[in-house]
Formats: sequence, C-alpha cells, structure tokens
Amino acid sequence: MKKQILLVAALLPMLAKAQSNTFTITGKIGHLNAPARVYFDYTDFLNAGGGREDSADVVDGTFKFTGELSGIATCRMALAHHGDGKMKAVYTGDVIYFQFGPENFVISSKDSLSNAVFTGSKVHDEEDAYNKAIGGTIMAITKNANYDYSSGTEAQRADSNFLKAVDQKFRQRVADRTEKQLQFAKEHPNSVFALVALSEVLTFKKDMAEITPVYNALNAKYRNSKKGKEVDQRIKSVQLTTKGAVAPVFTMKDVKGHPVSLKDLRGKTVLLEFWASWCSPCRAENPNLKEQYRLYKEKGFEILAVSLDSDKKKWEEAIEKDGVPWIHVSDLKGWSNEAGILYGVTAVPAGFLIGPDGKIIGNNLRGEALNKKLAELLN
Repeated sequence: MKKQILLVAALLPMLAKAQSNTFTITGKIGHLNAPARVYFDYTDFLNAGGGREDSADVVDGTFKFTGELSGIATCRMALAHHGDGKMKAVYTGDVIYFQFGPENFVISSKDSLSNAVFTGSKVHDEEDAYNKAIGGTIMAITKNANYDYSSGTEAQRADSNFLKAVDQKFRQRVADRTEKQLQFAKEHPNSVFALVALSEVLTFKKDMAEITPVYNALNAKYRNSKKGKEVDQRIKSVQLTTKGAVAPVFTMKDVKGHPVSLKDLRGKTVLLEFWASWCSPCRAENPNLKEQYRLYKEKGFEILAVSLDSDKKKWEEAIEKDGVPWIHVSDLKGWSNEAGILYGVTAVPAGFLIGPDGKIIGNNLRGEALNKKLAELLN
C-alpha cells in the first residue's frame, strides 16, 4: 500500500503538468448542422511552435477542440456554414482571429463566429482590453477602410483624389494605433500583449531609439521567450539593413534541397524578395518582376526569393503557376523563417535591393520605383 501511495504521489506532478497544459474550446453557434464545418489553426506565440491545424463538424451548432499548449497561442478559426471548404471560409467567409491559453472556454453566438461571445478565457479578456486600448485590430481598421471605399459613389471610386483620401485615412488610423501600441507596451511590461504590441509596432515604426528601451523593460520571461528573441533580432536588424549597410549573408535551401548562399551572388545586382504563396500583393507584383528579370538578367540582375511558406507543396505550386524563373529558397518555417528574422521582416512583400558590392541600395522598392532604380543602375 505504501508503495502504491508513493507511486501516486510521484505521478501527481506529471498529471498536474499535463492538466495545466490542456485547453478545451467549446463552440455553440445557433443550430447549425452538417455540412457546416469549423477549421482551426493555431501557433504557440511565445515559443514559436510549428503551426497546428484541426477541424470539426458542427452538430446542432456545437463543436469542440482540445489540445496541449505550453503558453499563449495565436489562432484563426473559420466556419464554413455550407460546407464549402476551408479556403472559402478563411478568405470570404466567417472567420475570427484571437489568442488563448491553456484554459477551458466557450465561444457562443446565435448565428456566426464573427458575432461570438467568449466566456471563461482570461487571455481573451486581456486581449479584448488590449485591443480597446490601441483602437482595434488591424483587421478591423482594414474593414473600415474597405467600407469607406465601398460607401463612395461609382464616380468617387473612380476618382484618384477620393482613393487618396481613403488611403490617407487608413494610414492615419494605423499610425495612431501604432503609437498607442507603443504606449501600451510602456505601461504594461508584465503583459504578454506588450510583446504582441512591439512585434506589430516594428512593421510600421523604425525609431529604434524609442522602441529599444521599451523592449528592454519587458518582463524577462517574455524577452527570453523565442518570440521575444525574434523581436530583439528584428530591432537589431533595422540597423543592419539600412541603406548603405552590407547585406547580412545567409544560406538556405532551394526547392530541390540544394543550399544557396546570398554571398555567392556577389558581383550581381540582387533583389532579395520576401514573399509567400498566400500573399496576394506578393503574387500581384510577380508579373512586373518577370518583366524586369527579362530586361536585366543578362546585365547582371538576379532575384533571390525567400518564401515565408510552411507548406512546401503550396510554395512549389505558386512558383509553377506564376512562372517565376529566378532563385527560390525557404526553410519552411513560416514567420520564423531565419532569413526573415535576420532582415527584420514583419510583413510581406518586403524587398531589399543589393548592389554588386553586397551593400544595400534600397528597401521595399516596388512597381515603378523599382523599375526606375533598375533602369538607372543597369541601363
């Protein structure tokens, strides 16, 4: 008996650990039934764990997901009301984005995920307070911009001044949100959402003299997390990738698994292009890049495209469909792509034009700005 008691006592810490890392999400959306299906994708935010995905049928409006999670997860959940597939649900349907922890909570609504109420999630309550403090999510701001555009008359939507006004309003909202995010991080260094805020701030603000001390004041457990170290690297990379700096070198495998080094392209004018198969603006730029590549390849121009994909098949399909003949590499780590972290990439498309001497000529040159610069350099 004593041996059994000792055995149970030894197992208790293991059981407690397992229980503390478990999450359960229960959904109740009206009275939907088959073929309705929910698609669930999540990634460990702090530890940059590989993306995980799951799906579930909806029975009388109910669905459930369970799993293991060591910290905080960033999640996308999409509901295909009529069973018409994940992609349609994600890009044109009923989709929400949120963060959660190892907790048990309920998502409920009478009609849709987008109108759902969360019950029992402390992480979501904190996220909700954070979003209110900074002026809403970037998706909400984008949605407002789309509404501003669609509310215009047909004549207005064809007017460049109207489009410029909509764009300026959108950019001002983003700028205001960025400042509020930085302020939130200053005032809440012990909140995980301070790290969330700084990881987004770096996309829109490059004043490292202001950002660095805010980062340094964060709770050590967040700075020492894998995500915290990525943010630190991105802060440092802004100084490493300014115009005139020597472009940081890296080696990454191409589609066939062969290593490709940026250093081996010295002597050429190189466009280091960060993109992904799922990035519509990236794909939309490819026809222009193909034309520039045709014009200047024989004059020493090369494109090294680094994909932030995590699915090799989708990466290969995009290359083939777009017919892009330049060099393609990826480590298939998504946003944790090592070259992306090295260059401080927080959004795609992102490009760095590098001279034959290995020094950066310009950042984020696209469309006509890129064409003009290439003509200046190579004609």
